[in-house]
Amino acid sequence: MKALTQVDQITFTLKNRLFPLKNIFRIAHGARTEASVLELTICDGVHSAWSEVVPYERYGESINSVSQQIEQFFVQHQYAADLDQHICLLPAGSARNALDCAFWDLKAKKTHQGVVKLLKLPTAEPFITAQTLSIDNADAMANAIKKIAPAPLIKIKLDNEGIVEKVRAIHQASPSSLFIVDANESWSLGDLTQCVYDLKAMNVILIEQPLPAGKDHDLINFNSPIALCADESCHTSADLTYLKNRYDVVNIKLDKTGGLTEAVNLAQQAKKHGFEIMLGCMVGSSLAMAPIALLAPLAKYVDLDGPLLISQDRECGLIFEQGYMRIPQHFLWGNSGK
Repeated sequence: MKALTQVDQITFTLKNRLFPLKNIFRIAHGARTEASVLELTICDGVHSAWSEVVPYERYGESINSVSQQIEQFFVQHQYAADLDQHICLLPAGSARNALDCAFWDLKAKKTHQGVVKLLKLPTAEPFITAQTLSIDNADAMANAIKKIAPAPLIKIKLDNEGIVEKVRAIHQASPSSLFIVDANESWSLGDLTQCVYDLKAMNVILIEQPLPAGKDHDLINFNSPIALCADESCHTSADLTYLKNRYDVVNIKLDKTGGLTEAVNLAQQAKKHGFEIMLGCMVGSSLAMAPIALLAPLAKYVDLDGPLLISQDRECGLIFEQGYMRIPQHFLWGNSGK
């Protein structure tokens, strides 16, 4: 636990929290048994607000580096009366996400208006969220899906080994489900070409980031029968021009956009550019999902099942029922504070 630090009547604490996972979680980039998150709490002397971020090594981040960025932010702006106006000047990433989301929570409490109202967003009704299967052998993945079948939407993490075999086994175990396949940059164009029509026949409706970010120019001339989604290739609205004609969908994650402010902007700009929206997450608690969940009415695909992967979620978190997700009335983030 960091010591409280005074900054123009704003104090802050940073805390590293570990959430054990229910099962080993494997993706093409590696495996983990716990979610290591950074929790930021800020207080103006009257109201307390908070946020959670998940620094990701893939983007050169760690708990320590993000903590240092946040601490340095407060050192540099310790006399600023409008700290939230300086947040947007930080680079997109987990540090800006933590600050941006915490200040939105604080603003909601200070103005006695929920963040949904402040941003003029439609109220999120219960919505389908993908439930995720991590990488394993075909039999193990087929057995794992039986625990959640018949889920309406399932996300399958895959590398480039046994792609069709694994999806076939999963599809046979839950034939009524729709599937998202997430390759996490692990495929080649040859892999995609060889499997895409087979996957189409097995209820796969979306493929995430098949090729490595920055090496996906081959997708310009690829006519895919399945919608392709940019994940590692899409961080902020500045990426949209590059993504045009390569992808059909963009995956919006708060730790990539650097917070809810840019996530809203990215969603709006992506729509104008003709992209569909997917909402994604790192593995964390409902506090990390809370801000992005507000954008569900704008999205065609939602993948916010992080709280289902950890052994125990936070109190007053998101509610999951039979593949659907809803925001409770007394939510842990973004309420008016009345």
